Amino acid sequence: MLSPLQTGLSVGLGALAGAGLAAGGFAYAAMWPASEIFGWALKAPPRPGELALTFDDGPNPAWTPRLLDILNIHNVRATFFLVGKYAEAEPELTRRIAREGHLLGNHSWSHPNLAIKSAAKVDDELLRTCKTLQDITGQRIKYFRPPFGGRRPRVLRAALELDMTPVLWNAITTDWREPSADRIAERLMRRIDHLERLYWATNIVLHDGGHLKLGANREPSVQAAGQILAKYKHTHRFVTVDAWDPTVT
Repeated sequence: MLSPLQTGLSVGLGALAGAGLAAGGFAYAAMWPASEIFGWALKAPPRPGELALTFDDGPNPAWTPRLLDILNIHNVRATFFLVGKYAEAEPELTRRIAREGHLLGNHSWSHPNLAIKSAAKVDDELLRTCKTLQDITGQRIKYFRPPFGGRRPRVLRAALELDMTPVLWNAITTDWREPSADRIAERLMRRIDHLERLYWATNIVLHDGGHLKLGANREPSVQAAGQILAKYKHTHRFVTVDAWDPTVT
């Protein structure tokens, strides 16, 4: 028979273990891109041979124009998930992205982890960005990528209330801190080829901007995008994420 002390310790350890499991479960549901516990998000369909290049945290006056030049050389359209405050600061660059046929998406106003923000903050981050992008480009914004992938039911519901489809990914590296374009490209190419063997399309995340400051150095990411385009342009079809949206008829 357990003593009161042993019983208390057992109960306490059980509660801690339960809390740890609950915290781990929330983290997986909120942050892991493959999780659909809190709701569905567009990633990539079983369509091998298709690639979507998506870029986060711009527009970036230092590197987004160079990226746009590379995409134009290859005649490829990409998806840009823009930070609202940077779009407001760079309206002409934002217009250029739209004018050249790329798909614009909402990446929140200031790039917080929305999984842990209040409902009022979530609504403001999404609505303010939608309004700013629409005012600048005249286009309705239909797609939303949560910063860091962070979401919970309230975040996904806020996106749907604005008639936006949530978008995550199935191919990413730490390109925002990796100094080597070759390593970024190599890791993504391995992922693309792996998904291809599994008969999946690839939704690639790279960063043309940095959420901590406007004008972040993204030379390795931009060069890696060029390498991916050069390798796959004759064997694969590059698409924007709306090509995979099951709600688009």
